[in-house]
Amino acid sequence: MQETTVVVTEALDGAAVERWRSRLAEAAALRPARLVVDLRRSPRIDAAAIVVLLQVHREMMRTDGRLTLRGPVDRVRRMLGLARVDHVLEVEEAR
Repeated sequence: MQETTVVVTEALDGAAVERWRSRLAEAAALRPARLVVDLRRSPRIDAAAIVVLLQVHREMMRTDGRLTLRGPVDRVRRMLGLARVDHVLEVEEAR
């Protein structure tokens, strides 16, 4: 299985969301079977970041791939739960 990993190295909020939007879109455009967004080093996300993740998720599904969020910290997990996307987006523990 072809897998592409994008490691987010900062908070995924504010102006950073636009920078990461383009990186994630580029990674999805490679059409991997699985796109992993490694969130272990991202201390927080905001609503705009969740929208971007959902857009990437939809794009991956459209091309028969899947998006996986790896190792989100507790604060990020809570945000995903509050946004009610924790049952839509695949989340895995850090390896």
